[in-house]
Amino acid sequence: MRKFVVLSGIILILVVFSCTKTDNKHFLEVKAWQDTLNMEFADAATSPLLPEDLAVFKGLQFYSIDKDFMVEAEFIRTPTETPFFMKTTTERQPVYVKYGIATFKIRDEACTLHIYQNVELTKKSEYADYLFIPFLDKTSGVTTYYGGRYIDLKKPKEDKMVIDFNKAYNPYCAYNDRYSCPIPPKENLLPLEITAGVRAFHTKPN
Repeated sequence: MRKFVVLSGIILILVVFSCTKTDNKHFLEVKAWQDTLNMEFADAATSPLLPEDLAVFKGLQFYSIDKDFMVEAEFIRTPTETPFFMKTTTERQPVYVKYGIATFKIRDEACTLHIYQNVELTKKSEYADYLFIPFLDKTSGVTTYYGGRYIDLKKPKEDKMVIDFNKAYNPYCAYNDRYSCPIPPKENLLPLEITAGVRAFHTKPN
């Protein structure tokens, strides 16, 4: 009996350690993404910030990293879609095509997102497998940018894909209105608050 208890304890420790290690790996991955984004914003050569904002920039504000907002979605490709002009914040109309539909649940809420490809980018080898998700949620215009946020990802090889909302970021026009940014289609309005990723921009912390 004692051996069984000891063995059970060891197994429990290993399971806990394994989970902790997995969570830590995800945390470090997202943190590295945040750090890279902050470095890009702090560098005048790559920053979308206005000069006056760049002068006082200390870092973007992020929600706490939360693994609940990394989901595995069912993915259906839509290969017969017709390319279309996506609306932007300016008169520019880039051509996109719907590549597929992802369905998933977050905290028991059923969600659907339409996933797109920029037709012009597909002509460049480095972007051939690049996919784009523009979306809105119930934080939009409250604690996140009112015009929605974006997620970049790559084509899945199977009928499932991982969507990590911890890597949701603002379009450049959230920082500088000289940029032209795709407007999330109405079908990509999520029915809950996505409290993950980049928050609304402030030059000073709250």
